[in-house]
Order: sequence, then structure tokens, then C-alpha cells
Amino acid sequence: MKLGTRIFIAYLLIFVVCFSYPTYRMAKDLRTRYHEGFEDPLVDVANILAAMVGTEMEMGRFDPKNLYLAFQHVRENFIAAKVYDLLKTDVDAEVYITDASGKVLFDSQNRQNIGTDYSNWRDVRLTLQGRYGARATRRDPNDPYSVVLYVAAPIVVQGKTVGVLTVGKPTTDVNGFVKMARPRIIDIWLLSSAAAILLSFVVSSWITVQIRRLTQYAHDVREGKKARLPELGRSELREMAMAFETMREALEGRKYAEQYVQALTHEIKSPLSAIQGAAELLQEEMPPGTRARFLSNIRSEANRAREFVDRMLRLSELENKRFLEKQEPVSMHLLVRTVIDNNEPLLSRKQLSVEISSSDEVLIKGDAFLLLLAVSNLIQNAIDFSPTGGRIEIGIHADARMLNFTVDDEGPGIPEYAREKVFERFFSLQRPETGKKSTGLGLNLAREAVHLHRGEISLQSRAVKGLRAVLRLPV
Repeated sequence: MKLGTRIFIAYLLIFVVCFSYPTYRMAKDLRTRYHEGFEDPLVDVANILAAMVGTEMEMGRFDPKNLYLAFQHVRENFIAAKVYDLLKTDVDAEVYITDASGKVLFDSQNRQNIGTDYSNWRDVRLTLQGRYGARATRRDPNDPYSVVLYVAAPIVVQGKTVGVLTVGKPTTDVNGFVKMARPRIIDIWLLSSAAAILLSFVVSSWITVQIRRLTQYAHDVREGKKARLPELGRSELREMAMAFETMREALEGRKYAEQYVQALTHEIKSPLSAIQGAAELLQEEMPPGTRARFLSNIRSEANRAREFVDRMLRLSELENKRFLEKQEPVSMHLLVRTVIDNNEPLLSRKQLSVEISSSDEVLIKGDAFLLLLAVSNLIQNAIDFSPTGGRIEIGIHADARMLNFTVDDEGPGIPEYAREKVFERFFSLQRPETGKKSTGLGLNLAREAVHLHRGEISLQSRAVKGLRAVLRLPV
């Protein structure tokens, strides 16, 4: 199972464990919470009515008939009270009054209960004892939704409890509120679940994207590509990436040093042998012309060794760069003109013509020296491989995103097997004119310089004859 899937499932399990049970308890205890809110106003009503009845008794004006008439009028009148989403059309509250012994003096539901002993009922008994009296009783023992809540208050006359007034209220309306509230709770839970699933997916995707970037970085390093350390914020993944980068630099440094020493030893060995051989022969007597030829060979091989060392040092510097330290607007037209002017003697000697086709002036933001190095290598190769009297065509064209720089020559082209190998270090093809090879570092240097500018470089065989070098740089 992939890490992203595991993280996604883990988030879902956390959500289920942390929210499902509280939601279940909330829905289950909803009726109890409504009953608690339902009981509070009953306490107020019971105490207010008890105070009113007590006042009437103290003044000797209490008459249960007046209460019966009041309840009769209330029940005969139609009401239409919109309590949120619940429409209330009648009064379903009930009241009964007992004396100090618990016998009924008034019962709004049934006059036949007058004289009945309610002293054992919890609300009456506790109130007569000076405590809070309340009870919840089912009208139908088999129906849990038929509960009637009763709250009692003492009737006090001249500081003495002379009776109990109880207000009863069916929980029918509470049941309606609960039925309306539960679907809303379920809807909220479903909406929260959908949000949790979406956020879990986003978080797991974000984490796995960072890991995939780090994995791709490791693959690029393994394949020898110039990989950039991905942006990973300031998380632990960033610390892991920095550890990878440090390890890569240490391993590459060791490997590069070994390759550098091997390459330098291999390439320097040949010119040093030639110089040593020529120097030994110069110790003998020989005609002046032969001596001059050997001295010329020594100078030539020394220059070759120096050029190779210079290029190796420059390549080493480029390969260890991770970004451009200096960037400025650079004109490709000016670079091309500079390279052509520098090679004018060689162009004249080989009778080569150069044609430049270009669009409007385009500026590239980068390092002028490195771009000159890349352009110079491509044009120099075209000169080396062009036949005498040939033509070199240079194109500079740009769109909104990329600049395309091309160099076409009429030389022998390049074998298919060597199209990618020519960019490798020390690989070189024989020049048609001299049969000699170069250091094999020019195109490698050009590629490193172009990659630092986030560009691409490639070689393509032309349809008729020759080779096309293509350099693409972001504008």
C-alpha cells in the first residue's frame, strides 16, 4: 500500500474515532438536553402560580372554580404559535393543587380527582418536605415518547407551606424538536465527513508530492543528471533532503576527484611523452631544420597540455555550480558577432561564408561569459567540420517563451551512435581537415553552461548535408 493511501486512511480513522462517538452521544442525549431546557421554564411557571394561589388563599379569595373557568377559556381559544419550525395550536399544560396533607384541591385535567391522596407522588412528597419536587411519568408505559414532566412548587401562606401546586407538561413538543434536530445533526456530520475526507486527501497528496519530489531528486542524482534540490519548506523532509544533498556532494566529490585525476593523467601522458621524446632527441647533433621541427612539436604539445588543463579547470568549476551567481541582460546578436570576429582569420583561411538570420533583438538574462562559451563552442565546431569554401548559417529566433539559436554547417555530419556521446567528457571526433581530435571537453562545457541557464542543447543531422546544432534558452 502506498504511503499516500496509508496517510489518507490514517486521517479517516482519526476522524472516525474522534468524532463518531461524540456525535453519537450528542444525538442520543439530545432528548435529555431538551428535557433539561424544558424543565427550567416549568420551575418558573410553577413558582409564579404557587405564589398567586398563596396570595389568594391568604386573602381568603381562593376558589378552584375560577381556575377551572380559566383553563376552559384557554382550551376553547384557538392559538397559532410558530415556534421555529413547530406550529403550536393548543395549550397542553396541566395544573393540580394539593393541600398540606397531599389531598387534591384542584386538577385541571379531571375534577373527579379532587380529594385523591397524592402525598406519595414524588413531586408532592418532596415539595412538602421542603425539597425540589419533580417527576417524569409515562402516560402509556409502553411508549417512551408519552412522557409528561411535572414540576411542583410550595404554596406558602404566612410563612407556612399549606399546599403544593404542580405544573405538568407533555414532552410531545420536545419529541418534535428532537425529530427535526437529528436530521440536521446527521447532515452536519455528513458535511464534516466530506470535508474531512477532502482535507485528508489534500494533506496526504501534499505530503506524497514532497516525497515524490525527493524521490525524483534521488533518481536524477543516480542517473548523473544535474539535479536541483526540491523546495520542501522547513519540514523534516527538508532536513532529509539536505542530508541527501550533503551525502551526494560528499560522494560526488570523491568520485569526481578520482575521475579528474584519471582523466588528467591519461590526457597529459601523451603530450608529456612527446615532449620528453623530442627533448631527448634535441640532445643529439641534428640539422637546424630538424631541430626547429622538434622545438615546434614541443611548443605544440605544451600548448595542447595547457589548453586541456585550462578546460578541465573550467569544466570542474561549471559542474560544481548549482546556480548562476551573476545574471545580467545578454544580447545573443552581440555574442554571435563577437565569436565571428574572433574567428575571422580562420574563416578567411577556409573561405567560409557566414549568414545570420534573426528576429528582433532578444535579451537573455544570464551569465555573459558562460553563454559566450556555449555559443563559441558551437560555432567553432561548425568551422572545424565545414569544408573549404562552405557556408555556415546561424539563426536567432525567439517567441514569447524560448529563444532558439541554431548553427548549420555543410560538414560530414555526425554518426548516429555519436549524437549523444559527443556531449560526454573527452569524447571527440576527428576533424576532416587535420584528422586530429580535440580535447573532447568543448561540447561538455557548452552543455553545462546551457543547463545552468535552464536551457537545452542538441545536435541534429540536416536533410541534405551537414549538421545542425540547436541551443534553446528561456526568454
